[in-house]
Amino acid sequence: MVGGKHQGGEIDGGERGLLRLTRLLETMPRRSKQAVVYLIDLFICALATEAAFGLRLGFITPFDRSVAVAFVVAAVAWTVSAYAFRVYRSIFRFAGAGAILALVRAVTATAAVLIVAFGLGLFRDELVELGIGIPRTIAVIQPVIFLILLFFFRLVIRYVLIDLVRQRDTRGRERRVLVYGANAAGRQLAGSLKYEPGVQHLGYLDDDAAAQGGRIDGLPIWHSSQAAQCVDKLGITDVMLAMPDLPRSQRLALIERTKGLGVHVLTLPPIHEVMDGKVSYQDLREVDLADLLGRDPVPPDEALLQSGIRDKVVLVTGAGGSIGSELCRQIVAIGAKRLILCEMNEYSLYAIERELSLYISRKPECTVELVPELLNVAEIDPVARVFRHYRPETVFHAAAYKHVPLVEANPLAGLRNNIFGTLYCASEAERCGVENFILVSTDKAVRPTSVMGASKRACEIVLQALAARGNGKTRFAMVRFGNVLGSSGSVVPVFKQQIAEGGPVTITHRDITRYFMTIPEAALLVIQAGAMARGGEVYVLDMGQAVKIHDLACTMIQLSGFSVRNAENPDGDIEIVEVGLRPGEKLYEELLIGDNPLPTPHPRIMQAHENRLEWPQVEELLRRMSSAIAIGDRTRSISLISEMVVEYGPESVSSAA
Repeated sequence: MVGGKHQGGEIDGGERGLLRLTRLLETMPRRSKQAVVYLIDLFICALATEAAFGLRLGFITPFDRSVAVAFVVAAVAWTVSAYAFRVYRSIFRFAGAGAILALVRAVTATAAVLIVAFGLGLFRDELVELGIGIPRTIAVIQPVIFLILLFFFRLVIRYVLIDLVRQRDTRGRERRVLVYGANAAGRQLAGSLKYEPGVQHLGYLDDDAAAQGGRIDGLPIWHSSQAAQCVDKLGITDVMLAMPDLPRSQRLALIERTKGLGVHVLTLPPIHEVMDGKVSYQDLREVDLADLLGRDPVPPDEALLQSGIRDKVVLVTGAGGSIGSELCRQIVAIGAKRLILCEMNEYSLYAIERELSLYISRKPECTVELVPELLNVAEIDPVARVFRHYRPETVFHAAAYKHVPLVEANPLAGLRNNIFGTLYCASEAERCGVENFILVSTDKAVRPTSVMGASKRACEIVLQALAARGNGKTRFAMVRFGNVLGSSGSVVPVFKQQIAEGGPVTITHRDITRYFMTIPEAALLVIQAGAMARGGEVYVLDMGQAVKIHDLACTMIQLSGFSVRNAENPDGDIEIVEVGLRPGEKLYEELLIGDNPLPTPHPRIMQAHENRLEWPQVEELLRRMSSAIAIGDRTRSISLISEMVVEYGPESVSSAA
């Protein structure tokens, strides 16, 4: 039975001793392990010398003077040769062809010394005078026996003390594995699986019909159409995808074929992300939800990336957030002259500044100066100080409160931070002659039903009005997109935690859909969209197809090796529970208010054409809203945001007020 208990019940004394010895060896310092192995090799050398004399003379002799002299010469020669060929730098667990070759070379060098000392008879007369008789053939017989015993010793250590005992130690947690991909990456991965305790590699799956029925290192290759039968017949617990260079659309099709097998699915990252291009068990990770987007990213336009970044002073607000931090990474990689990191959360600012500093220290060609600024963009004085002191040339405004239910419960804080934070930053950018000001917006700004969405649409309206007024040289632009995978507040980490805890997985509504994009792709597109701006444009990122959250939850459960418990499968592992829409939440999101998006030079970026308000009207609404927020008047504040954002349709104004 897979993973069952040892039939003998308790571990016997011999096995217990082996377990203790294995753990002792594991905890020893590396130099101590090398010293122990060296001493054992010297003992093996002595045995080989005694055995060589016995074979040559036809009888076993006691360890006399002749044997002792031959051993001393062989031991000294071995010590020098082993050091020269780095025999003891290899760890038994990972010893491969290189370690075997090092052994052969060292023993060959030892044999050469013995041949010179004894085989050629150069010192024969002197040795005879001392009463030492060493047959010439000892110089050949001893190294052959020595090499055989060295191989045998290493096999015993590797397969008994490590593989067999560790397999017993992990009994009950054994993982039975199929590698999907009988290619170079699959073979490399399979090679590393040999040394993983509790992992039993049973074969390969592959889409190539010509490979079916073949074998790699004795393990069979099945066609992918036979996956379900293999899983059922062999008791497979894990399928490891060794297709690191497949386009994302093909990876999606591959994942679709494996997610219904009821096994845990792991995958290798793209080969360029793997150190030295060689894959191993340690490179495996959970299936990236980005693989489920089903589309391949468009290579960025380098001219657009660099035009507003390269050798310029760049400022990012919300630098510690999901999008803000990724913008900072890309800006550093592109090569800004100075990057001002503005963030109100102390730890987030510390984390991103430390990460970027470490990156810069490892890249001698990277000379970006980092300036961490701990400030709240909703406070005008700190914002003015930073802008006037550093005079940035490009600004990415990513600071915002984005969690819909929290902002719905705290509308005054949301309006003040989002709208007035944008106003203060944009006004100072205009006053200081910033060239490009890019607002990171959201799909929730389109026909918003939440305070958060309405506040972000108000931010867009503010920038559109400033751009139309044209008081300075600043080019204002807005980039609107949906959810990013892995961001704070994303459903993905919540689902992962709920699955790890055994469920249930909670969704707000069975029919709710959302757009998703990876954080790096979104950040790169934001930079490129900002570079295209001429003033007042609202850019919309192509988010692909909307994803049904219920289907996303099902997929994550299945890829984790569990089944969904529902009416059709009452014996499933994890249930999906609907908890109802949260305040301000929509069933589906939109990216456009109108229906006439304009194309741009970039295939993934569109330009929206939407109504604007004139600056005097916007300025008056902001003045009245500021007064209402200052006295804590929620009802008046929400009424004013409704006046500014005519598409705003709150489902329950009273609950927010």
